[in-house]
Amino acid sequence: MAGIRDVDKAFFPIKSINTVIDLFRNQLENVREPDLALLSIVTGVIENSLTSRSNAALQVCEPVEPNSLPVLEIETVEIFYNKFRNIMLNAVEPNKSNSFATRELVKKVSDVIWNSLTRSYYKDRAHLQSLYSYLSGSKLDCFGVAFAVVAGCQTLGYNDVHLALSEDHAWVVFGENGTDTAEVTWHGKGNEDKRGQEIGKGVSARSWLYVNNKPVVCSRHMEVAALVSAINPSLNSTHDAYEVSLLQQELLWLLYDLGHLKKYPMAIGNLGDLEEISATNGKVPCRALFEEAISSARTYYKNQHVYPYTYQGGYFYRNKMYEDAFESWANASDVIRLYNYSRDDEEIYKEFLEIANELIPHIMKVESSGFHANTILKKPKCFADLLRFYDGICQWEEGSATPVLHIGWAKPLVITISKFDADVRAQVHIVCDKSEEDKLLKKNGTYFNNNNNNYEKENGAGHGDYGTVKPIEQSTSNFHPSIEALTAGCSEKILNPEYLLQGDGSPFMGGEFPSASKILESGEKVNVGPSTSKVEGHEETEKENSKTEDRRPTVILRSQKMKELKDLLLAEKLNTHAISLHLTAQSQVQVGKKGRGDGDHIRPKRARRE
Repeated sequence: MAGIRDVDKAFFPIKSINTVIDLFRNQLENVREPDLALLSIVTGVIENSLTSRSNAALQVCEPVEPNSLPVLEIETVEIFYNKFRNIMLNAVEPNKSNSFATRELVKKVSDVIWNSLTRSYYKDRAHLQSLYSYLSGSKLDCFGVAFAVVAGCQTLGYNDVHLALSEDHAWVVFGENGTDTAEVTWHGKGNEDKRGQEIGKGVSARSWLYVNNKPVVCSRHMEVAALVSAINPSLNSTHDAYEVSLLQQELLWLLYDLGHLKKYPMAIGNLGDLEEISATNGKVPCRALFEEAISSARTYYKNQHVYPYTYQGGYFYRNKMYEDAFESWANASDVIRLYNYSRDDEEIYKEFLEIANELIPHIMKVESSGFHANTILKKPKCFADLLRFYDGICQWEEGSATPVLHIGWAKPLVITISKFDADVRAQVHIVCDKSEEDKLLKKNGTYFNNNNNNYEKENGAGHGDYGTVKPIEQSTSNFHPSIEALTAGCSEKILNPEYLLQGDGSPFMGGEFPSASKILESGEKVNVGPSTSKVEGHEETEKENSKTEDRRPTVILRSQKMKELKDLLLAEKLNTHAISLHLTAQSQVQVGKKGRGDGDHIRPKRARRE
């Protein structure tokens, strides 16, 4: 690239969020190749100026003029822009023949970035993801390194190099068909020598870090979404800079409206988090965004991503929708069971540990006392989801070089289980036997199980994309889809009198179902709610014959540890000591000695700061 275009210079000086939005919109709508370096420098300058320690005390409260920003002159941006361009051009030959990038070229660009970084800093600190951080202080986190490599290749004229993102790592794809992959950054400590190597080779390919080779592979416009999603508004562990948060939210909505978040589940979830904090009038509500993130992960990535479910579970937890939170966390565990745990998976390990040892115990404490005591403790489905959650953790451990469960996991588990009375636990239909499982699947259809995938861990991928949140979409019925959904819902939910009398509002109590007008207008099949596990196309007579059995929540346990716990879990008097010993027993794995990674921190973790 020759330099900043005159049309982009016309947006300066930047004094407001609206001007930044206009700059991004012009780049996204009127340029074939949005200029990554320019946009990263602009957002980086703004983020760092508003989150620096000198400004932190001023940013706790909302500003008097909420749309205003510190003045940013074009001269400031040009200095950094030209510096980056010169670094690239002085080290690597530009592409003059419209050729495609090679592995050697990608490694050379990544080496240029890596070797110019300051060594004496903690690389996963906040606000180190933009090119501004690199150009002003020679500091980048590992997402920043990967992004800088892609931006550097773009500057050199290699437009086939693109960013690939898992949920905690970043690398690049390149080549004529975009099928070549290369590490360009580190993950954890001591892995610098991986730069240039292919992705997904050996044991590491089975780790969550590489999401079973189902990463978000970015287009140039999605790379703009990545730099926006990586913006970090945090001032400290408890407060955000208002303007930075608002800027990120507005930019994500711009990208959402232009369709560039469609295949980016984590960015959709990030937007949902921001909307939960401060809703935007006329926009999609946060709960729908969390559901959309899950749908994106299922549609484009074969349900290999965990965070869409933890985003949703966190939302339910914060809003005291504990039954729904249990189900979201169980669905998250259904994804992690597809992987083999490794030390590189520390971030998701901490996520599940927090759910198991902090959030669920808090729910148990709240639900065990007070006016609303035992609200969910009397519901067998909550117990079933709890078992499914721990079953996924146990299966994650199976076949792994490092054990997952220890006494710190076992104690909260047995305390939680003991909160459910024996008669509630006894109502859960626990399936452990393969022949019984096959019988159920044959009777109810391929996707019967309460779990989120049909699991083939040996093959490294789950073949089912649907679970309790979304029933299968094929149907042999001739009825209108909305009628089918209403019929299915009647067996599980209480009808809303207002709907029956006036035809308005939600058909069921609790407001989990769209209004009648929306159903009829859409003509689409509607999910009846998160607890639906029915398979369509069954004859009414068959449903009647198994009505009593179908009312029992069914969970198919797949991990060896949980299968062997079945009798203990259903016993009238729990032997908590035996359960603890069994859970923490050494798995039949070889324990490898490996350095503990620091994690890439691809997304800001709002839950961590609360």
